[in-house]
Formats: sequence, structure tokens, C-alpha cells
Amino acid sequence: MKTLVIAPQWIGDAVMSEPLLRALGKRGETLAVAALPWVAPVYRAMPQVAEVIELPFAHGRLDWSARRRLAAGLKGRFDTAYVLPNSLKAALIPFFAGIPKRIGYHGEGRYLLLNQRLPNPGGRPPMVAFYRALAGGAATDEHPRLQFDTTRLQQATAAVSLSPKNYWAFAPGAEYGPAKCWPASHYAELARALHAAHGLPVVLLGSGKEAALCEEISNAAPGACRVLAGKTSLIDAMALIAAARGVVSNDSGLMHVAAAFGIPQVAVFGSTSPEHTPPLNDKARVLWLKDELQLDCAPCFDRVCRFGHTRCLTGVAAARVQAALDNALAHGH
Repeated sequence: MKTLVIAPQWIGDAVMSEPLLRALGKRGETLAVAALPWVAPVYRAMPQVAEVIELPFAHGRLDWSARRRLAAGLKGRFDTAYVLPNSLKAALIPFFAGIPKRIGYHGEGRYLLLNQRLPNPGGRPPMVAFYRALAGGAATDEHPRLQFDTTRLQQATAAVSLSPKNYWAFAPGAEYGPAKCWPASHYAELARALHAAHGLPVVLLGSGKEAALCEEISNAAPGACRVLAGKTSLIDAMALIAAARGVVSNDSGLMHVAAAFGIPQVAVFGSTSPEHTPPLNDKARVLWLKDELQLDCAPCFDRVCRFGHTRCLTGVAAARVQAALDNALAHGH
């Protein structure tokens, strides 16, 4: 059976769709994934995916004619389609391509576009289970797994004059907004402490939008950091995470990448909830101060703190993150 999967648009969601694709692959389905360019590299780290089709659409636009053209080239190729996003436009390609079975959640009133629909769940369900349910049957291993071979890791590290397991990786940004971001001053304090304790560099990863933030961290931790935000492709940033000794991040797409590679990591949560999008990794340590500080406002899921103090993040001390990272490393081998 040949199956087309319409991928979600965010990196973290793409990672959390892996257990679904693994389940489909185990059933003998040959998988192609249609994904936006900034998400496509995630699926190239999933061995069960036979083909990645990059979608030439602008973010947020319907691109009706472009979807019809793409769908025309897919006609007759697939027996089944799984539509992971809940938007109406995400379901157009399988419909236009005439794929016989089109499966997804009801979403935005997709009665005609999908012919096998699950009811929309209430609230904010765990994302892995949300996607995995589309395959039906009992879920077993729900930890996402990504995989690169040794050559890929060696190439990515050598390209920036590093070697595997001899550096730390920080992902200090978050596309969603500043209410997710542990303060730059705290990251800098942790970078100084790690560099002093181990003599290893700290690599700062992220998109070009996060380069200024990473430069701020680097400037406050002289000699400790290497700023690579905006200087690597996503697939190389993923490889650098996979080869790192340990990772520290906010709740972000790169947090989920680190989790799927099974890297010792610490994730600092602020406005969002680890009950909704945790790093599914036995070597992960999560710091969230909702109960400790009795923060009735958490999780608010706001992009910017409505009270202006972001206590859920500023209250997480660098020394505490370092201790959590030490713990993850000690129990990660």
C-alpha cells in the first residue's frame, strides 16, 4: 500500500508525528511525506519514510492553483492519505489527487475533503497520541525516534570544526514567542559555568531570527560560545544536536529533535505545559515552576507574559539547570 502523509507545519509537531509513521511503516505501508521546506528535513531523519515531497507554498496562503497542480502530479500514486494538520487547506491535495482513502480529524469542517474522520478532541491533548490515533489500534512505543548515520554526524561536526560529544548545544529561541524563552542572561551564566567546569564549547543553535539573541548570550559568556544560529541548515543543526554531549533548550522544535535523538537534555518550560508537549526522552529533565511557585496563570499559552514578569522562567536559576543536566548525563549512559 502506498501512503501519502500531509505533514504539520511546525518542527516539534513533525517530530511528534514519528510514532504514527513508524506504525504505518510496520504495517507495510510505503510512505511519502508532503511537507513545507522548513519541516521536510525532520522526515529525512525517519528511515521509514521513502520519499519527502517539498510543498512550494507560502506560509498561511491557500495557493489554490498551486495545490491543484501538485495534486495532478500525484494522481494514481497513492491508496491512502493521512492529513495531520486540522486546517481545510491541508486536506485539499489528497482530495484534488483523488486518493481513495483520506484520513484525518474533522478539523475545520472537512466533510467533503476527508472520507474517514476522527472527532476533534477537546482541550490540548498530547500531540504524539493525537497523531498516533489516526492509525487506529493500540499504541505501544510512543517515544519519537530520529536517526542519522555516523557519517552524517561526522560531516556536520567537522564542517564547524567540532567533534561528536565534545560540545554542548543550546537552543535558546522559540518561534512561538518570548513567553517560552528562558532569559539570555541565564543561558549566558550556564554557558560560563559549563565551560569552566568541562572546558567544552557551547554551540548556540537556531534560525536566523534568533541570531541576535545568540550573539547576546555569547557576548555575556566570553570565550564559551560558538554562535551557529542562522549559519546552518536545519538538517545540519539537527545533526549537531544529535552529536552533542548534552542539550539545553526552551519548549521548542529543537527540544523535540533532541528528545527524538535520545540526547541528555534539560527543557525549561514557561508559558506552555510539559503535560501537552513534553520531551519524550528518558534522558530528559524538565523544569517548570507552576506548582513550586503556585502560578495560577500557568500554563497561559501566551506569546508574551500578560503580567510582564515571566516569573515562570526567570525563577529557574542557571545552577539548577546545570544540576539537572548533570543528572541527565549521569543517568543517560
